[in-house]
Amino acid sequence: MAAQPTIHAFEDGQTLATSLAERIANDLRAAIEARGEALIAVSGGSTPKRLFDRLSHETLDWSRVTITLVDERWVPDTDERSNARMVEALLLRHNAADAEFVPLYVETATPEAGIGEVRARVATMKLPFDVVVLGMGPDGHTASFFPGGDRLDEALDTANTAQVLPMRAPGAGEPRITFTLPVLLKARTLYLHIEGSDKRVLLEQAEQPNSSFPIASVLRNAQHLDVYWCP
Repeated sequence: MAAQPTIHAFEDGQTLATSLAERIANDLRAAIEARGEALIAVSGGSTPKRLFDRLSHETLDWSRVTITLVDERWVPDTDERSNARMVEALLLRHNAADAEFVPLYVETATPEAGIGEVRARVATMKLPFDVVVLGMGPDGHTASFFPGGDRLDEALDTANTAQVLPMRAPGAGEPRITFTLPVLLKARTLYLHIEGSDKRVLLEQAEQPNSSFPIASVLRNAQHLDVYWCP
């Protein structure tokens, strides 16, 4: 049975970012001490910008850290909507400049055409993730688990052995590539970073037994989930 999420509430986004960055840095240090390396997957969107900035200043052996994305729009990092572009601009600098970054986008016309190469990249990662940081959109999506997604059921199937899948959905804009729910749930530490009173209300709705929001699949199945929230 899934555990109830732990809610960490903060007065503002900067205080949240500082606290979560410190927590993640401790997770990464512990992973390096235990296994000699650390693996983290982060989310895109506008919410984690402050977090990335704070995390980039944390002191640890970043040369032993591999960073990838929970999901990605199928666009190159020259595109303003690229999650990789934001990671490169805000996280892979200062102390974190020494980290290795593994993007999910490859230079093919579609995610379906590039899925083989993406899976080859994922195969080089020593899963499970030490840290996964999820976000949540106003439609209740997390990762690229969008309502109406063409492979949503497959991506949310906890028995599915696929680690990454293409995803297309009316609300997604571009085609996407995403890690599947089973991979994300196996993370040693799982965070959900949300900001705004509307997101808190949506999260409470998603906790209801009959909720159809994609984030509800995380809430129903996660053995541990720390929610970092501010108004």
